[in-house]
Amino acid sequence: MGVPPCAQDHQEVSLAHALLEVGRYPGVLRRVSLPNQGMTRTVPESPNFKVRLTLDIKKGGGAKSQFYLLDMGSCWKNSGAPCDGDVTTDVTRYSEMIINPEAEAWCRPDCLEECPPYHTFHNGTRVHRTDTARFPHAAYHVYCSPGNAEHAERPTTFCDPYSNPQPQEILQILPHPVWGEYGYPTEKGEGWIGDPRTWELDVGAMSQSLYFYQDPGTPAAKRRWTSIDVGTEIYVSEDAVAEWTLSDFDILISKRCEKSHVSLI
Repeated sequence: MGVPPCAQDHQEVSLAHALLEVGRYPGVLRRVSLPNQGMTRTVPESPNFKVRLTLDIKKGGGAKSQFYLLDMGSCWKNSGAPCDGDVTTDVTRYSEMIINPEAEAWCRPDCLEECPPYHTFHNGTRVHRTDTARFPHAAYHVYCSPGNAEHAERPTTFCDPYSNPQPQEILQILPHPVWGEYGYPTEKGEGWIGDPRTWELDVGAMSQSLYFYQDPGTPAAKRRWTSIDVGTEIYVSEDAVAEWTLSDFDILISKRCEKSHVSLI
């Protein structure tokens, strides 16, 4: 697959440029992220952008913390059309990399309902989840289909219909060698407590390759990411604390591929 020619010339669009934030979040059932700390008028669209950030995790929030190196959100209908406010047909889509090394892969050859149907490698090769020799099950924490997906491949788990006002689709990934060509961590523990790092992530190319559901025969959706943040979700825990420093958070967007000028909020 690689990086398209127009992604070789990037314009820096600062999102919380040189931002220094420390989050301390004791408690339970708390979603922690850093939205609204910076804005860009250009909405990043796959595959033509990268994200550069420096992250130093002091405390990870315990075993039940889903600490996201990046948590990305978008919205499009199962037909591939952009969302228009109709909560019966709009679908919120999430892509999240969990770097807490205690997070396990629920996607396994004997638990295919927790896996996306396909994985696409960096070179464009696509493999089905039943191909146990080639499908990287350990690269996926969990996948769930949108509740209104009429043609979702079985077996599947449908996403929780109660935590969002409209259907949602969630794809959570884990450090694994298949993500290394995009600049993401390849092994558990990379970038975790005691290992501060500066990352330059080819988020656009990687997010373009990820599986998201669409109805058969529909044109591919434009994947425009209106939410990109760093943080954690901590499930029911006693005295859980997450603390980190985030700095130099920049979105790099190709000049020649730049089309939209919409403020992120």
